[in-house]
Amino acid sequence: MTDSSAQPGQTAETPNVDPDMLEDIIDAVDEKDTRWLARTLQRMHPADAADALEALSFDTFSEAVELLGGELPADILIELRDSYREEAVEVLPDAAVASALDELDSDDATTILEDLEDERRERILEDLAPIDRAQLERGLSYEEDTAGRLMQTEFVAAPEYWTVGHAIDHARELGEELPEVFYELYVTDPGHRLMGIVPLATLLRTPRDVQLSDIMEDPLSSLKPEMDQEEVAFQFRKYSLAAAPVTDEGDRLVGMITVDDMVDVMQEENAEDLLSLLNVRSADGADTVWDTVKARAPWLGVNLFSAFIASAIISLFEAAIAQVVALAVLMPVVAALGGNAGSQGLAVAVRAIAERQLDGAAARRAILREVLSGCVNGVIFAVGVGLISLVWFRDIELALVISVAMLATFIWAGLSGILVPLGLKRLGADPAVASSVFVLTLTDVMAFFSFLGLASLVLL
Repeated sequence: MTDSSAQPGQTAETPNVDPDMLEDIIDAVDEKDTRWLARTLQRMHPADAADALEALSFDTFSEAVELLGGELPADILIELRDSYREEAVEVLPDAAVASALDELDSDDATTILEDLEDERRERILEDLAPIDRAQLERGLSYEEDTAGRLMQTEFVAAPEYWTVGHAIDHARELGEELPEVFYELYVTDPGHRLMGIVPLATLLRTPRDVQLSDIMEDPLSSLKPEMDQEEVAFQFRKYSLAAAPVTDEGDRLVGMITVDDMVDVMQEENAEDLLSLLNVRSADGADTVWDTVKARAPWLGVNLFSAFIASAIISLFEAAIAQVVALAVLMPVVAALGGNAGSQGLAVAVRAIAERQLDGAAARRAILREVLSGCVNGVIFAVGVGLISLVWFRDIELALVISVAMLATFIWAGLSGILVPLGLKRLGADPAVASSVFVLTLTDVMAFFSFLGLASLVLL
């Protein structure tokens, strides 16, 4: 059981839930009113029901799931955030988990199985029908965060010589075996190799006697089970896909991925990149203080090391600072503006890399753009800061020094903001995770070195 000593009643990630409804749910849990709780949750949309459960304290949530047992609908279970779903699966009896697996599409069922310990997973799989067990085990055989884990093995396929009427009648005969949501029919040859797709809209608009081979289209994307989910999400965005087939190395159709799964992946990847730029990870209602400290302390340690590098640069000009006190006053101005300029360029670059917009000639254009932007912004702020320094300290040489240092820092910040993430990408590292530490360190070093170095040459 997860330690909930530091759990809030409602996390920042949980949308607002009707306070009266929340109180009623808590009362039902306290009074062990299983019937009311089950009936109330079943009347709600699964996503809203999941939000209501997540708004409970973690201990109360566990009690609610234990109270519901097999009456917790599978579509609510799969809507829960990771930590809550993992806790729910741990609390539920094996029979309830097996029942949920039977109700869910294979991709969602695989998500549930991922939450189980190996021994329990094997025990539950043994109770499933052989064909269902084989499908789920195949899904688990793929690496996490790949198309193989995302795809569902339920889809509608037909041979090319079938007519539209034959395909529609076949889909109706499948009944409950049809995927819960699908957008296209896949045309295959006798070896089950993918030949084309027929969107449902096309299928319904075409006369019944037309052959599928006459209306099928070439797939817009080519997804393989081993493909990273980020690449899958990119293809869905690029081609505005509602669904996409997944084929193996022999081009045999093995599954499909639908847009509802990809929306979650896109949100997850975007949030991950944003948080990585700040060197943190998402906090969840199930996270304890210790979980949060472990996630953030290592990067704070890296920042501490980089801060001492900047301090070492400052220490080289101790004599200059001691003689010209104004240098100590103005140092933070140069570093702060340079750091912000570098962070702006970095955020744009990381986003462009994620969108595959910084390849080849586009990367060279981006570098030139950032250099020129740094020059223009540098001139603007160099003049502004120089004038303020002149009015404040009435020293024209000091004003010139900080102006030149500001210009150099802005140009360097622009270069760092684009070159660091591109360099990390080329080295195979995630630009979103490590770039910010390097960019901020480089801009601080340039800011202090250029300002204090010029001051030592000009003012002393």
